[in-house]
Amino acid sequence: MLEKRSLQQQEPLTEVDYFIYCLEGVADIETVTHTDTQQDLLQLADTYGVASIHKTCDTIEGLEDSLNALILDDHHFKDYEIIYLIMQGESNTICLNEYYYSIQEIAEIFEGRLTGKILHFSNAKVLDLDEEEAQYFLDITEARAISGYGNAYNGISSANLDKAFFYLFKEDDDMLAVVEDLHKKHYAACKLLDFRLYY
Repeated sequence: MLEKRSLQQQEPLTEVDYFIYCLEGVADIETVTHTDTQQDLLQLADTYGVASIHKTCDTIEGLEDSLNALILDDHHFKDYEIIYLIMQGESNTICLNEYYYSIQEIAEIFEGRLTGKILHFSNAKVLDLDEEEAQYFLDITEARAISGYGNAYNGISSANLDKAFFYLFKEDDDMLAVVEDLHKKHYAACKLLDFRLYY
């Protein structure tokens, strides 16, 4: 069973009905003990009341095992609206342990297992899919949407905009209304990072 982390001790976990599941690619899971992402997720819990699970992986097998553990072992799986991926890569690939995997390969790993979920990429990698690639991913995984950024990290992390996006989803289930709201409230950041949603 995966452990959920939240700074909001006054709110029992059983009463939390919204979670983010974060998978972060690292160079070596044996040596990486703490990442900036973990601190960001604790702030998300503390400030916005959004609980999360954070897992690291350094191989494609680790990524798949983490997803399997979530789906098979966590009875809160239906409460996760967003799978948050923080991984290096190119426009339509992710990179784990110096190996590149295409969005099509990722779709096949997640096949039929993301029904109703949004797969959100941080700007650790650019998300630049053509219509056919995006539709293939959505059809194979049954995901509700895939989102991320068209502009690379370049010293500016998407972490704050990611947190705002997750919080807005906690408040409103209407995906397009959330994206519109995100652009209204954080226009400069959305423009700078080139926020994208494929659905």
